[in-house]
Amino acid sequence: MVNSDQLKQLHIGAEWVDALNATFERFDISTPLRQAAFIGQAGHECGNFRILEENLNYRAETLMKVWPKRFPTLEFAKQYERNPKKIANSVYANRMGNRDEASGDGFRFRGRGAFQTTGHAGYYHAGQALGEDFVMNPDLVATPTYAALTAGFFWDTHKLNQYADSRDYKTMTKKINGGYIGLADREKHINQALSVMSY
Repeated sequence: MVNSDQLKQLHIGAEWVDALNATFERFDISTPLRQAAFIGQAGHECGNFRILEENLNYRAETLMKVWPKRFPTLEFAKQYERNPKKIANSVYANRMGNRDEASGDGFRFRGRGAFQTTGHAGYYHAGQALGEDFVMNPDLVATPTYAALTAGFFWDTHKLNQYADSRDYKTMTKKINGGYIGLADREKHINQALSVMSY
């Protein structure tokens, strides 16, 4: 189990002690290697446990880089610039269990939590597994308890303990991120956590 002194050394607030320990217990994240990998990956994904909601406040140029097919021209991207609600409703429409752009599902089910649970399907399945109605109460996922538990649910369903056990952080990152974005930073966070978690 993790304690507040260990989290303090990692610059993570004490409000995460119970949330992380409940997640570790529930999803068999039971060794220093597993716990350090979870903390390191989550630390990268959510700004060291400080950013629990996706920031979609993009400039037009950034929209074109992040979603070139959805924002093919500067003129089109300018219509969405600096409007997180409109951006989310556009980029997340008709995917991940969301309905069309007009439904508002994209913004309602934007990324939240330690691993950025996104989309109606993500909220629904995590809620079913954890016994909470995240579809009707999506903001719960941005609280420490459910930010950690939804990440634990993802960790478990994607069988990430095995990659922690073998220290295969590259494959683990691919499973979490879909690519290798931030791999070096993730490994840095994991190694820092491991130095604190080893007992």
